[in-house]
Amino acid sequence: MTESNLCPRLAKAMDLIGKRWTGLILYQLLDGPQRFNEIESSLPVSGRLLSERLKELEKEGLVERKVYSEVPVRVEYSLTDKGWALEGAIRNIESWATSWL
Repeated sequence: MTESNLCPRLAKAMDLIGKRWTGLILYQLLDGPQRFNEIESSLPVSGRLLSERLKELEKEGLVERKVYSEVPVRVEYSLTDKGWALEGAIRNIESWATSWL
């Protein structure tokens, strides 16, 4: 088997975005900040998996988790500048899917 000449950064990006539900979570957040239950109700994903993906995206700096000190506590997720930088790629995939799938 031959060694791949893929760029390691491209490979990491594809691994990150290619995880199940990650792209759709990012797509959902293009509509602006949302609470966990809003994201969960818009996607057919379990709460456990959604929580896991949001933590991964937060760790990678694509998503920001903001806690409001209200009663009850309100938590919102939104894209960071790094996350918003993916908007063009996500929209292009959306356009491709509309045309070809």
